[in-house]
Order: sequence, then structure tokens, then C-alpha cells
Amino acid sequence: MNLLAIDRSTDAQSVALATDGGVFERVFEGADARSADWPVKIRDFLAEHGLEFSGLDRIVVGTGPGSFAGIRGALAFAQGLALGIKAKRPELAQESIVYGLPSAAALAGAAGLTAVVGDARRGLFWVVVYEGAKMVSGFRLVQREDLAAAVSEAATVLTSDGARIGETLKEVSGERYAGSRPPSAGELARIALAHPDVLVREPLPVYLSPAVRT
Repeated sequence: MNLLAIDRSTDAQSVALATDGGVFERVFEGADARSADWPVKIRDFLAEHGLEFSGLDRIVVGTGPGSFAGIRGALAFAQGLALGIKAKRPELAQESIVYGLPSAAALAGAAGLTAVVGDARRGLFWVVVYEGAKMVSGFRLVQREDLAAAVSEAATVLTSDGARIGETLKEVSGERYAGSRPPSAGELARIALAHPDVLVREPLPVYLSPAVRT
């Protein structure tokens, strides 16, 4: 299987290709979420590994939380690409090609309990808890005073928002705070291969709050 993973939820946007030869990753540090040239970068990345878009069998997109523009752009690209793949490969016409996986899953450890925490702005934090690749407590919004209760005492704590909330997490979690790093498309690809049951069909961005009608 040729699997393409895309994560554009942070400034460290990344893509990964999983083939029988392994998992290959490219990070586009500092890329603009609204940039129109990143599909070309992905095309060139695939070409380096002897593959065209039509040779992909599955596309996995990191659904956040994170940059709304980046995530929506990645999903739209993946869905459009899937139509082109199916047009060239009729045997896939009835197959699901595009799947989603929360970007936060890429920060969770391979084993053990991990709480991934992010900055939801306006004094709020989002928290999700994983045991390995399995989500055991879904996304929830909490205030600073409720953060300690939302993070299990048995969990390692990680974030992709260390510059903004790292000090707070150190205060709340102490030695259980394991630092900050961005989500990795390579890790999303590895999870997708090892745990296909956690993938979501017809994915949408992770919404931390319900949509508001105006």
C-alpha cells in the first residue's frame, strides 16, 4: 500500500509517504497555511520516491486541533485528489481513500497513558487522553483551574503549544510534563498502518466548540 499522510495543523507542516520500503517524511517549516504551492511540494516529494498522485492507495489527513485554514486546505486537497485517483483507477471507485486522524494522536506515545494539551485561547485549554494509539478520553475544553483534574495523574503530558502554555503545564504536571513538539505526518502514517481501526472516514476538522449561527 502507498499511503500519503498530511498534517498542516501547525507551522511545522509535514507530509509522509508510507510504502513497502518504509516511511519517508518531509517537513515544510514555517509554510503559510494559505500557500498555493504546497500541492506542488507534495507532488515533487512523491516524485523523489518514484510515485505519482495516481499511485496512492490511501490518504490520511491530520484533523487538528490547530490551524483551521491549514486543516481545511489539506482535507479539500485530499478529497479532490481522491476523485482524480478514482478516475484513473476504476477499481477503487467504491473504496474509501481519504481518512482522518486527530493531529494530537501523533504526540501520543506508542504505549502508556498520554494527555495531549493545547492552547484554546481566551484562557481555555483543550485536553485529549490517549492510551497508545487509542483515544480514551475525547477532546474537552477546560479552564486553568480545572486543568489538573482533567489530566490524569498517571499520564505523561505533551503539547504542541509549548511556547504559549509550556510553563503552565510544568506548574500543573511537574515531572510528568514531557515537553513540546509539533504533530508529525510520519507518526500519523505509522499509526494508520499499525492501527487502521482508529482512522475516521469522511473526516472533518476537530471542532473544539460548536458552530455558532449568525
